[in-house]
Amino acid sequence: MNKSGPIIVIEDDADDRDFLMEVFKKLNFENEINYFEDGESALTHLIKEPIEPFLILSDINMPRLNGMELKEKIQNNEDLRLKCIPYLFFTTSANQQHVIDAYSKSVQGFFVKPNSIEKLTTIIKKIVEYWQECESPHYIK
Repeated sequence: MNKSGPIIVIEDDADDRDFLMEVFKKLNFENEINYFEDGESALTHLIKEPIEPFLILSDINMPRLNGMELKEKIQNNEDLRLKCIPYLFFTTSANQQHVIDAYSKSVQGFFVKPNSIEKLTTIIKKIVEYWQECESPHYIK
């Protein structure tokens, strides 16, 4: 895991994306934040760009390639899988089947989007700080 790498945020809802942008700006982490509107464009970026992201925060319900499908494609891509990128879902509701499906695909977290910017800020801060402290294998290509 590259703790100084970019944070990948995949969110198709413009309002939610704006809230996340506001939160990351407020928290002022050193990581670059890359935003994508769907899983397909995020996957293309992850495959084509020589980057080692720090975290992936993904919505579940998105057009073209949903969050579950994206997680599976990352897991099935040896180069991406070996980068040990923490993959967390950030979604509108905690449908129990989605939670079960997410953890069966080895997702590292499942979070429900809160109603307030203050709570969203608290959650994002905790997530990033947790992963900054976590140890993982070093990626060597």
